[in-house]
Amino acid sequence: MRGFLTSSPGAPSTAVASIGVACAAALALPLLSLPAPARPFEARAPGGTRSLPLAPLTRERVLGTAPEQGLYRPNGEHFSLVGVVWDDPDVELHGQVQVRTRSATTRKWSGWQDVETHNADHGADPGTAERDARRVRGATAPLWVGDSDGVDVRVRGVGGGARGGRSVGGGARGGRTVEPEPPLPHGLRLELVDPGEEAPPEGAPADAPRTGLHTDAARAASTANMDLAGFGVLRIPALGRRATERELARLAGPVGAKPYIGPRPRIVTRRGWGADESLRERGFVYTKKVKAAFVHHTASGNKYTCAQAPSVIRSIYRYHVTSMGWRDLGYNFLVDKCGTIYEGRAGGVAKAVLGAHTRGFNSDSMGIAVIGSYGATKPPGAAVTAVARLTAWKLGLYGADPRGKTYLTSGGGNLYPKGKNVRLNVISGHRDGFATECPGKRLYAKLGTARSSAARYQGR
Repeated sequence: MRGFLTSSPGAPSTAVASIGVACAAALALPLLSLPAPARPFEARAPGGTRSLPLAPLTRERVLGTAPEQGLYRPNGEHFSLVGVVWDDPDVELHGQVQVRTRSATTRKWSGWQDVETHNADHGADPGTAERDARRVRGATAPLWVGDSDGVDVRVRGVGGGARGGRSVGGGARGGRTVEPEPPLPHGLRLELVDPGEEAPPEGAPADAPRTGLHTDAARAASTANMDLAGFGVLRIPALGRRATERELARLAGPVGAKPYIGPRPRIVTRRGWGADESLRERGFVYTKKVKAAFVHHTASGNKYTCAQAPSVIRSIYRYHVTSMGWRDLGYNFLVDKCGTIYEGRAGGVAKAVLGAHTRGFNSDSMGIAVIGSYGATKPPGAAVTAVARLTAWKLGLYGADPRGKTYLTSGGGNLYPKGKNVRLNVISGHRDGFATECPGKRLYAKLGTARSSAARYQGR
């Protein structure tokens, strides 16, 4: 077993009653038997997080006059994802974060890679219990680096003139003064995340350690999807159009007019990607309905294979909960570069689960994150198609037209004040609700295609 320090997310929260699609059976239901495994099942390594404080760099490693902190650890535990966190979530990191890592396989060091520093655009809405929890921290985006055992990180404040400041206009003589650069956030720490080994194989026993259903939290996560599939399934199967329409009638009651809903896509459940349900807070929080979908990218880089996607998701999940202090994974769904759809935040894929994806607009919406960075890289067609299929189905459950507009009330952010009623596309990019580069200009440019395709899948 790998030697990692693992932290707990804190005390459980009180469950909030579901509004919208009705919850399925209670936890008292007996465990349903699963097929016997084709091969002996061995418990996987659980994964973990190592949190290391950064310190001022020595003179020979400082690049300029700006404040700089870092860490060089050539021999450490295995990890596959990195990020930097700090104490105050309301403080932004003005500067540059770069890392290089040593491959645990080849023992070679990578080149320096940039880590996306602006991550305040994600998260729970201001004033909510999740956002105001004392353990919530500021953070960079996570970066997937693959199986590594050495790390070198440097965090540099924005550089300026000879004093490390920035020039600003003004002054009685019409000249320019030098204003000190904002300091680096207090409490900078490097997070090294080990996702653990692969998710459970088909036929894994229901009571298998860490991957099974032996805890209340694991049973609750699986029970939340029992209105769609059997208890403990790894994947919710796809349905054809007629079967999806019958399912809609069963979930929402008799449908008076022709239902506009896309065929249900195949979705890998949390158990399917290997979620450790002991990390998140207990209970689920729901919003009233799903009126809009916000599309994101994870900004975690594109150096992953589709077979590694479950590991990437386990890492982001651990980073969101253990490192950043959120109650659960922030996104409601994730999509990999091959178009596979994954359940994100627990509570039921058909239900209006309140996420932490678009600060200010989490209520009455869902967040879909395409795994990767799509500022300069074109998103794969399979991923865009998956977004269209997922939105056609999920928005269809709530009667929303993917090509339409809707109104959402802002919970507070850097674009719209709290309480403002904002008209948005039913399928919007993250940047439509918050001043951010997310989901990257190349993915954002594909949202028109996603809207028209989703409407076609709905039969509009």
